[in-house]
Amino acid sequence: MYIFICNLSVNTLYGTAGFYPKLLADFLSDSHVISYAGCLIQAFVIYSSLMCEFSNLTVMAYDRYVAICKPLEYHSIMNNESARKNVLNLWILTFCEATIPILLTLRLPLCGSQIDKLYCENWSVVKLSCVDTTVNNVYGYIFVIAHIAQALFIVYSYIQIIRECLRSSEGRSKFMQTCVPHLITLINFSVTTIFDIIYARYGSRNTQQTLRNIMAVEFLVIPPLLNPLIYGLKLTRIRVTVKRLCNKTVDSHTVHS
Repeated sequence: MYIFICNLSVNTLYGTAGFYPKLLADFLSDSHVISYAGCLIQAFVIYSSLMCEFSNLTVMAYDRYVAICKPLEYHSIMNNESARKNVLNLWILTFCEATIPILLTLRLPLCGSQIDKLYCENWSVVKLSCVDTTVNNVYGYIFVIAHIAQALFIVYSYIQIIRECLRSSEGRSKFMQTCVPHLITLINFSVTTIFDIIYARYGSRNTQQTLRNIMAVEFLVIPPLLNPLIYGLKLTRIRVTVKRLCNKTVDSHTVHS
């Protein structure tokens, strides 16, 4: 389990590295421009990070399913070697998934140069094209269907986990300790990502610019902020330390008042 949490953190660093350096550079500059190659690289990094996180959450759901529904087989199915292979495979799959749309976009001639977002993403570049983009759309639908299948697998895993946990109070306790943090992360990621996809496809230019900017970056900002809290506070030593610091803060305010 912890190797997947570690991979989640590494992926967060990777994804934000594709966004924040350019954002900070734009804050220091009057002209907010990026080269075509730089734009596609940024799109690749951000969306490969997005796909990697979803794949990682899928593997984590399977890990919890095996741990709770097949506890006697857990160490033979999800040992260190299989965990490393799963992490390696999901990164390879992610890079393949993210490379194909970039290659499809590279063949398109563009009739514009202005993207209505704080960062580059593939669909915004495709919308600047002067030619038919059916191939890009078809790949997009295939991509969505594949990830819907992943989502259904996660749902199935948790249905089985919940059914198993309802049989005993010990199972319910185990569910609360090990599965609830993952579910919160999954819901957090899913809501912000679906919101971004809907906005990218159907967002209106009539929306205020500030609101458009917030809507565009929430999936890059909210999950990285919440994930360390969700998983960090689950660890006893971190939780105890945070509680001790909070108690010290309350005591100091009480003394001063």
